[in-house]
Amino acid sequence: MATGIGRLRGVDQVALTNHNFHRAKLQTERTLPGIEVSTTAGHVLVVGPDPPERTEPGTLTPAETVALAHDRGCAAIIAHPFRHSTVAESGADFDAVELNGKRPERRDRVEALASELGLPVVGGSDAHLPVEVGRVATVVGTAEPTPEAVVAAIRRGEVAPVERRSPVDRAIQLSYRGYHGLQGH
Repeated sequence: MATGIGRLRGVDQVALTNHNFHRAKLQTERTLPGIEVSTTAGHVLVVGPDPPERTEPGTLTPAETVALAHDRGCAAIIAHPFRHSTVAESGADFDAVELNGKRPERRDRVEALASELGLPVVGGSDAHLPVEVGRVATVVGTAEPTPEAVVAAIRRGEVAPVERRSPVDRAIQLSYRGYHGLQGH
C-alpha cells in the first residue's frame, strides 16, 4: 500500500523503516530497505542494502548504531531531531538529518542543524497512516534507484527534501477513514 500511495505523489521509491525491525520479504524494487532504531538517545534511520533485521530498543548508542549501519553498507540518518531526541548531540558520524513529514514547518531548524553538523537533509514521511506516505520525500541524485546508489548519493550530499502534497490527499484520507470506520478500527 505504501508504494501505491507514494506513486500517487510522484515518489518512485519508499523507504520502509519500522521501529526496531526490518522485514526483507516486504522489499520490492520500489522500496528502500531500512529500520528505525530506537537508540539510547532517540531514533536513527538506517537505510541501504543490508539493514539489521532486528534491534533491541534502547540498547545501542547513536555511535554504535552508526557503526552498525556503516558496517552493513547503509546510511545512518538522524530521525525527527527535535522530538524526544538528543541523537544530534551525540557526536556520531551521521550521514544526514531527516526533515520529518509530521512537522515540515520545522524545516528552518532542521536545515540549521544540518548545516551546523555539515550534513545533508533528507525528507521522510514518518508515515503511520497510508495518507501520510510521501508528504515529505527526498529527491536523490542518482539515475539508478539501487540501495547502494541511494546510500552513495546521501553520503555525497546529492539529496534534497521536497513536500509532495497532492490534490488526492483529501480523497485518500476520507477513503482511509471510511474503510477503517466500517471495519470498526
